[in-house]
Amino acid sequence: MPELPEVEALAAFLRERAVGRVVAGVEVGAISVLKTYDPPPTALAGLTVTGVSRHGKFLDLDVDGLHLVFHLARAGWLRWSDALSKTTLRPGKSPIALRVRLADPDVEGEPGFDLTEAGTQKRLAVYVVRSPQDVPGIASLGPDPFAPDFGRADLAGILAGANKQLKGLLRDQSVLAGVGNAYSDEVLHAAKLSPFAIASKLDDEQVDRLWAAPRRASRPRNSRTPSAPGCASTAAPARPARSAATSSARCRSRTPPCSTARPARPEASRWPTAGCPSS
Repeated sequence: MPELPEVEALAAFLRERAVGRVVAGVEVGAISVLKTYDPPPTALAGLTVTGVSRHGKFLDLDVDGLHLVFHLARAGWLRWSDALSKTTLRPGKSPIALRVRLADPDVEGEPGFDLTEAGTQKRLAVYVVRSPQDVPGIASLGPDPFAPDFGRADLAGILAGANKQLKGLLRDQSVLAGVGNAYSDEVLHAAKLSPFAIASKLDDEQVDRLWAAPRRASRPRNSRTPSAPGCASTAAPARPARSAATSSARCRSRTPPCSTARPARPEASRWPTAGCPSS
């Protein structure tokens, strides 16, 4: 599942490549991904992408006041191409759930991206709305731990009022936006705290460690920034951790450089990008 650092990196990736370009068209490959019908996806055609933001693990493309919002869920991913196939996407004929075509007179071909989803459990969700708050999952989100106005005092206040285990608290999207199952494991590992510790019983030194942990857990171990989409980090893979209800064990296999497969997530260095451009 893409975690908060991956989603933030995807937002930065799209800001660089999509903002300022006009939506040439939106093609739906799986009708089940659409969670809204008004406005329809076709309403985005001819409008310009003016911004990209993140709400928890929801990605939000501002398209001249309309918003294309999507959540990659457990097995979704974004695959960018500088020259999309000219063949129109046909529903049910490929793993591509949604294709967004962008127009750019300065480049050959038609750039854009596909939203794909692996596996049989289809949870990828796409919304076309007039305001991000029209998406129920966004409207119910708690504060974002990476927001500039979220400070240590805010975290301490949340912890002091929560008589529950740390891992369950961190995963609660109404408490902290965007911290998922695997990422909560990495944060707690970086903070050297037990996932079963009771939040309200942490002392000041433990709160300090937990406050600093998300920044350490999302920092790449090497200095390489994502230059080619899909290129994997070479850092060591994370150790699996389990809670009473869920597990975050992950594959230890390495992803070769510039593969279209999603990169493996190392312990303190999940620096993702979209899939490699099509050749």
